[in-house]
Amino acid sequence: MESEKKYKVILVDDDDFLINMYATKFNSNNIEIEACKSGPVLIEKLKAGLKADLILLDIVMPDISGLEALKKIREEKLADDIPIVMLTNQNDQNDINEAKRLDVAGYIVKSAATPSEVVEEVIRIIEEAKK
Repeated sequence: MESEKKYKVILVDDDDFLINMYATKFNSNNIEIEACKSGPVLIEKLKAGLKADLILLDIVMPDISGLEALKKIREEKLADDIPIVMLTNQNDQNDINEAKRLDVAGYIVKSAATPSEVVEEVIRIIEEAKK
C-alpha cells in the first residue's frame, strides 16, 4: 500500500517528457503530481475544486500562456491560498516582472535548475507558505 504523499503539486506544462521527468522526481520525494497540459485545463480543474500545496506553471504553452492563465486565476481568485511558481525557459525580464506583479511565489528557469533543485525549491516554498 502506498503511503500518503507529503504534498500535492499541480504541474502545468505541455511537454510530456518534462511532465514525466518531474513527476518521477517529485514522486521519489513523496510529492504527488497532478499534471495539466494547458492553462485552460488548470483553470477548469481549479474551478472544479482541485486543491494542491503548490502550482508549477510553464509560460510557453498552446491556447493561452502561463502568464495569461495566472492572470485569470488571480482575477477569479481560484488559487489565492496556493503558492504559484513559474517553471519556464523564459528568462525574459518582462515575463519575470509580470509574474512578480501577479504575485508568484517563485520563478524557476528550467535550463538553469536541475530537477532536484526544482524539487528542493518547491518544498522550501510550500513549507514557507505553511508557516
